[in-house]
Amino acid sequence: MKLLLSLVCLLLLSVACASTKDPSTPTAAYYLKEGEKLFEKELYEEAITMWEKARDSYYSPELNTLAEMRIAEAHFMGKNYIEAAAAYEDFLKQHPDHERTPQVLYRLGLSYYEQILSIDRDQTATRNALATFQNFLKRFPNDPDAEEARTYIARCTDRLAEHELYVGRFYLRAGHYEAAVKRLEDVFVHYPDYDGRDRAFLYLGQAYLAAGHPDAAMKAFNSLFEEFPRSEHALKAQKLLEKQN
Repeated sequence: MKLLLSLVCLLLLSVACASTKDPSTPTAAYYLKEGEKLFEKELYEEAITMWEKARDSYYSPELNTLAEMRIAEAHFMGKNYIEAAAAYEDFLKQHPDHERTPQVLYRLGLSYYEQILSIDRDQTATRNALATFQNFLKRFPNDPDAEEARTYIARCTDRLAEHELYVGRFYLRAGHYEAAVKRLEDVFVHYPDYDGRDRAFLYLGQAYLAAGHPDAAMKAFNSLFEEFPRSEHALKAQKLLEKQN
């Protein structure tokens, strides 16, 4: 942030020194400076308006780039995450090799993350956040935000696993047993480190039984007993097997 503010100050100075316009006419420097004042007051929409005017003045490529970045930041700080994501994406397309690409890519991941819905709803935002954070780590593994990116990756993968588990159990309750088996198997294929595997083993065993695959069900239950012997779901599986006998 300090580096960005320094860049703002330098650009303001250079624009002000180079300007030959009528002093009564607002200049790019004026709009940029006013935008910063409004941003500091947390008047993000008003700041965006000023920066859009600075950008649209086409004073210089450097000023345009700075205005674009500040517009994206204002959207993010104003919690307009859809607009922020669009602005960050556009920035990355327009300036793929910019020195602030790591920060912009990380913010893009956060913008997607803030749009994540509950496990019973569409998980497109979760997948977008996951892919963005993974891309960030691949490109900038030593960035100061790398550790936090790893945390967000773990949260995203858990959310996707929870979604698969939710859908699998929904199919199980609705009597669509083969569909339930497929979704629950996917939990183990795609999210092998998911913390809720004990529940997944229980539901998978139940789905196998209901679908007429007793051997596969027993394999799922045995995995549950071996990996999570003290889980409440292991006890439920044991009682279920006792009823089967």
